[in-house]
Amino acid sequence: MRVMLIVNPFATATSPAGRDALVNTLSAHFPVDVEHTTHRGHAGELGARAVADNYDAVIVHGGDGSVNETVNGLLGPPWRSAPTRLPALAVIPGGSANVFARTLGIDPDPLQATRQIIDLLDHGSHRRVGLGHSADRWFLFNAGMGIDAIIVHAMEDKRHAGKAATPARYLRTTIASFLRNARDTKTFTVTAAGHDPVEDTRFAFISNTSPWTYLGRREIRINPATGFGTRLGVFAATSTGVLRNLPLATRLVAGRTPKARHLFRDDDVAWVAFAAPEALDVQMDGDYIGAFTDIRFDHRSDVLDVVAPAGEPTVNR
Repeated sequence: MRVMLIVNPFATATSPAGRDALVNTLSAHFPVDVEHTTHRGHAGELGARAVADNYDAVIVHGGDGSVNETVNGLLGPPWRSAPTRLPALAVIPGGSANVFARTLGIDPDPLQATRQIIDLLDHGSHRRVGLGHSADRWFLFNAGMGIDAIIVHAMEDKRHAGKAATPARYLRTTIASFLRNARDTKTFTVTAAGHDPVEDTRFAFISNTSPWTYLGRREIRINPATGFGTRLGVFAATSTGVLRNLPLATRLVAGRTPKARHLFRDDDVAWVAFAAPEALDVQMDGDYIGAFTDIRFDHRSDVLDVVAPAGEPTVNR
């Protein structure tokens, strides 16, 4: 078995000693070619090389951004036919949220996850999952326009300033961004397959699976019935008012089905399009990708082979 290990040495929850320990653990079971990312987009370049060099598996040790880059490198742009032979993807969590790995049922502890991945590879435990995509980029678990993209943008600015992306800082940034933008008048239109357009939308999320994210150990499920076996989930709100959204946020934190008069939600649609009169922030998998006036999200089933337990469990610790 040919295995490439892609390591992001700058990921939030990694350390030199931890990386050495997991490399040693993996190398004791099969030969591993270790590649450290050095710049933005490098994981994508390594993913593409893994396909060209016929690796059997690619293991990513990093956060959701590194996994997203790797997947885009493995598959190439959505408008192009994917390679006929792809390495299986495995993830050893190394970021602050690790949404994709946790949703697959991978242990959040890197060393425990390493042993789990070895066992899954030994037993050939793979799953095919569907992905969401825009015209030129794949996403694994979520995308959005509006407040979540504003929060992601703010967190990236903090990381560039040398501040760690801790759960506490993310929560503070979320609250501050929501309060700061509560009276923002910018809106856009959300159109989902089979539905009338939702005008005057203030923020909207697209899900490829559930949970949408985690608040520490707590799962936040904005589209509870969306999963890797369904199409996309859409969650669009026409208000950023604190009083109107506080009950909705309370339901989400409590694990109850999200409901509100200003909320449009569908857990299984073929596509979703956003259209805005002026460019608004957009994020994919927790990565700020820029400001857009028009962007469409589609779904493609059974596109990626992942190393994971059978079924669709989540690890909630």
